[in-house]
Amino acid sequence: MKNGKKIGVIGGMGPAASALFYRMTVEHTKARRDQDHVDMILLSHASMPDRTEALRAGRRAELLKLLLTDARMLESCGAGAIAITCNTSHALADELQAGIGVPLINMVTEAALECAERFEGEPARVAVLATDGTLRAGFYARALEAHGLEPWLPDEETQGLVMRLIYDGVKGGGRIEREDFLAVERALARAGCDAAILGCTELSVIKEKFNLPDFYVDAMLTLAKRVIVFAGGEWV
Repeated sequence: MKNGKKIGVIGGMGPAASALFYRMTVEHTKARRDQDHVDMILLSHASMPDRTEALRAGRRAELLKLLLTDARMLESCGAGAIAITCNTSHALADELQAGIGVPLINMVTEAALECAERFEGEPARVAVLATDGTLRAGFYARALEAHGLEPWLPDEETQGLVMRLIYDGVKGGGRIEREDFLAVERALARAGCDAAILGCTELSVIKEKFNLPDFYVDAMLTLAKRVIVFAGGEWV
């Protein structure tokens, strides 16, 4: 049963992924009427500096300030928890959580937990498909290792394809080349990966476009599930 908690969502990074997140929460909430759905305050901060570029350029403090401003605004509007539909922003998750008075529903830790639950304590190699900034920050690798899972990061050529899918394809509105993704899949197979986390919300868009199998753990879909449950809804 809904508990009256509103979820504040910092989105717009990018807009297509954030729109998909909202649809995920609607489509996966057990509801017979409008009132059964999750109350959300949606902020599409599309002008937020590119997170990978900001972290690479040493603009961490600037990025944190912007995220804190957004989160505090949502909190002042009655949000009982904050969700961010951008994986790379989670490089600042601990500092952001320390600066607000409500929980941050952490997409990274939730996705790693889902992987751990899938393999039930068995050893597994889990690929992390994400932006350069996310991989460089290392938080997905640490989250997986905390559950006894082995993270696998793409080689330079494969990572270049992942970045092209994210930036030229989804963010840039260009053609999403299926052959690029198939090349990534072949690299995962050669590495003996047991699963792969889609650690960029633009990759969630690609998962839907290509109807990717459950081998791919969609971090944003996991976040949608946790948001629904936090608000007292039922996931379907």
